[in-house]
Amino acid sequence: MTGDEKHSPAAHSTRDALWVLYDRVLNVGPDTADAPERDRFLLSKGHGPMAYYAVLAAKGFFPVELLRSFGAYDSPLGHHPDRLLVPGAEIGSGSLGHGLPLAVGTALGLRAQGLDGPAVWVLVGDAEFDEGSNHEAVAFAGAVGLERLHTVVIDNSSATHGWRGGIAARFAAEGWSTATVDGRDHEQLYRAFTAPHPGRPHVVVARTEPEHG
Repeated sequence: MTGDEKHSPAAHSTRDALWVLYDRVLNVGPDTADAPERDRFLLSKGHGPMAYYAVLAAKGFFPVELLRSFGAYDSPLGHHPDRLLVPGAEIGSGSLGHGLPLAVGTALGLRAQGLDGPAVWVLVGDAEFDEGSNHEAVAFAGAVGLERLHTVVIDNSSATHGWRGGIAARFAAEGWSTATVDGRDHEQLYRAFTAPHPGRPHVVVARTEPEHG
């Protein structure tokens, strides 16, 4: 990180969940980034992409040396990821409330093509649930039983309103499988990410230290 980041807490809060996903869970890599059977990972929390870039680089999607160019005028690594510029990025993101609906559509599209193997993962921030589009996506995915859809919610207490009973309760009410874990504990994250959830979409709420600044 160069010191020019406006949303550095957004990166700090996601780094452990991102690492566990790419290191131990996702079926995707530099050689399979375009394969139809790959797992899809969508970073909705794209306004803080530095940890995402670091993990992609560590996994060989692009050279680690490129990280030094983050945010520069001619760098592909912008303050929001661009799917046309960043190897491995499935979507351009950063505007709150877009990623989860896009993940629902991706899961539906794979189902329509008969591709039952790939999992769809989306990482969102708790503040994104101030946006109504996410509530509609949660309700729809639960109603149609999108089993291959997985959501990771990074809860760093940055939401304006919050949810009575906790974030997971809202998903559970719509028929999702849920887990709430310490967002810094890699074993807790791995167990929650890989928990079986037949016939239902799955959400993991990863709690981290509150965001400041």
